[in-house]
Amino acid sequence: MAYFDAASTEPLHPQAREALVAALDVGWADPARLYGPARRARMLLEQAREEIAEVLGTRSDELSFTASGTQAVHLGVLGALAGRRRAGRRLVVSAVEHSSVLHAAGLHERDGGEVAPVGVGRTGMVDPAEFGAAVAAEGTALACLQSANHEVGTIQPVAEVAEACAAAGVPLLVDAAQTAGRLPVPAGWSVLTASAHKWGGPAGVGVLAVRKGTRWRSPLPEDDRERRRVPGFENVPAVVAAAAALRAMAAESAREGERLSALVDRIRSEVPRLVPDVEVIGDPVARVPHIVTFSCLYVEGEALLTELDRAGFAVSSGSSCTASTLRPSHVLEAMGVLTHGNVRVSLPRGASAADVDRFLALLPETVRRIREEAGVRS
Repeated sequence: MAYFDAASTEPLHPQAREALVAALDVGWADPARLYGPARRARMLLEQAREEIAEVLGTRSDELSFTASGTQAVHLGVLGALAGRRRAGRRLVVSAVEHSSVLHAAGLHERDGGEVAPVGVGRTGMVDPAEFGAAVAAEGTALACLQSANHEVGTIQPVAEVAEACAAAGVPLLVDAAQTAGRLPVPAGWSVLTASAHKWGGPAGVGVLAVRKGTRWRSPLPEDDRERRRVPGFENVPAVVAAAAALRAMAAESAREGERLSALVDRIRSEVPRLVPDVEVIGDPVARVPHIVTFSCLYVEGEALLTELDRAGFAVSSGSSCTASTLRPSHVLEAMGVLTHGNVRVSLPRGASAADVDRFLALLPETVRRIREEAGVRS
C-alpha cells in the first residue's frame, strides 16, 4: 500500500516510536506528585514542553497539552472568546477553516454570538485587506486563520492578517496543524493550535499555546492541579514522543520538503495532461510541500477512492472530516471550484518517486473505467 494521506495523519516517526517505548518505562507516574517516579515523569514532561515550545516559537509556560488537535482548537476559540467577552461577541473566521474551528464558531453563534466569515478566492487564499476590514469592525473579539488549508494546501497570508489584527487590538488564533514541523510558524499569533499526529507524533496529543498578555478563560470546569489550562493527567510518554517527532521533522523539513514539493509539482502538471476534464485545485506556488488536490468531472469521489484503494493507494477525498457524510466539501464550495471526483494526495516523509509514477500510470485508466461505467465516454 502506498500511503498518500499524510494530511490526515503522518505515520509515526521512527524517533517518536523509540522515545515512546523508552518513556513508557520511566514516564508512567503522575507528574503532579512528589515521589521519585513522579518527579522523573515531571522532568520528562517539562523537557518535552520546552522542546516543542522552541520549535513552535513560543515560551514553554505558554504551552499546554490537550487530548487532540480538535480539543486544542475548541479550547483556544472558546477560551479566547470568553476572555474577551467585554470587548464584544464577534468572531471572524475564514470560510475555509477546519471543521473544528467552524463547529466552535457554531456553538458561539448558538450562544448569541456573531460569526463573520471571510471568503476566499479560487486558490483558497483570503484577501488580507478584506480580512483586515472584517477584523476592524466594532465588537470583534477574536479572529481565526489557519496557517495552511488542510484540503488544498494553500498557505494563508497569516503575517499580513496578524498586522491588521494587532492594529485593531484583536487576538488572532492560528491553526497550524498542517504546517507545524514542516514550515516555520508565522509570526503575530496570539493563540496557536497544532496536533502531534500531523507531524509524525502519536495520536492523542494536541498543542494549545496562549501568548502572555492574551486574555483567555477556560470554558471547562476548574481543575485542582495548579497552573492548568487543560484539566487532567497528561499522557507523558505520548508527549515525549511528540517532542521527538517534532524535533526530527523540523530538522528534516528543508531537505524533505523540497523533495516532496518536486513530487507534488509532478502530480500537479501530469494529472491534467493525462486525464481529461480535471481541475487541479489550490495555489500552485503558495502551498505546503506535501498536498495536492484535484477534481475529476463525471466521477464520484467515493468510487474513485475505492478503486484507488484496491490498486494499493490510500488517498482521501474532500475534507477527511466530512468524507463519510457524502456532502460536498465546504472548502471546495467556498473556493467555487469543482467538487465532483475530488482526490487529495498528501505525501508523507519518505514517499517515493516510484510510487508517484505508479499512481500517475494507474489514474487515467481508473478514471476512464469509472466514467465508462457511469455512461460517460472521454
